[in-house]
Amino acid sequence: MSILVNNDTRLVVQGITGREGEFHTRHMIEYGTKVVAGMTPGRGGQQVLGVPVFDTVAQAVKETGANTSIVYVPAGFAADAVLEAADAGVKLVVCITEGIPTIDMIEVVHYLDMKGVRLVGPNCPGLISPGQAKVGIIPGHITRPGNVGIVSRSGTLTYEVLWELTLRGLGASTCVGIGGDPIIGTKFVDALRLFQDDPDTKYIVIIGEIGGTDEETAAQFIKDYVKKPVVGFVAGRTAPPGKRMGHAGAIISGGTGTAQEKIAAFEAAGVKVAKLPSELAEIVEGWVKAT
Repeated sequence: MSILVNNDTRLVVQGITGREGEFHTRHMIEYGTKVVAGMTPGRGGQQVLGVPVFDTVAQAVKETGANTSIVYVPAGFAADAVLEAADAGVKLVVCITEGIPTIDMIEVVHYLDMKGVRLVGPNCPGLISPGQAKVGIIPGHITRPGNVGIVSRSGTLTYEVLWELTLRGLGASTCVGIGGDPIIGTKFVDALRLFQDDPDTKYIVIIGEIGGTDEETAAQFIKDYVKKPVVGFVAGRTAPPGKRMGHAGAIISGGTGTAQEKIAAFEAAGVKVAKLPSELAEIVEGWVKAT
């Protein structure tokens, strides 16, 4: 039915008393996500939107049984916030914050790997399992439940594809925005493995962009492991070398990381590649009608 988040998700919001934290907590609650706790140092004992606030994540986990954390904390404190969540015993940390120094994230990702804690992000829109739980900033009203697994480096393109699917009467099992920073927790391969192993995900959409080699790695994984139909899109076909396009990781350097290289890798792995984001939903619709 979904991966990573579902009806059993019990969420603690780090930074719930801030403007962004409170705003998105409201929307997550309205969607039906079980937001059981908030956390802001020095604000313990307060409530935000009826959610109890604790001074530490460890207290929140102990008192409420929270198993997932989302981080709405300024960049200068976000790395420590992620580490605190991991030490508190949650198994999934979603970090929305952008602008975290890369050197900080190298240490964070290594530590979470050792702890066996999954990180989504940073600098990502989070994830949503339509009809079950929304953890992040993906608009819930543009989604509907279905059997399409979506993994993307781009937030706005993710929203477009979700809406295009909805317009065609199709929906998502889970949509995962992995983020576009150079160092992230959950990569394409991680999400692809989960979607392949999820019996209720029948089709997979992968949205990449220029920079790095994660798409090429994903293409090889798809060729070796994924048996479900996969359609892909790569943003940045016209990006000039050496110029960052949006995300910190979206930069062509030394002649590598181009859209053309990534498209070629996808096609060699049997992935059908769309020329426009809107074509992704059209291709999936064609697969559905053919079955």
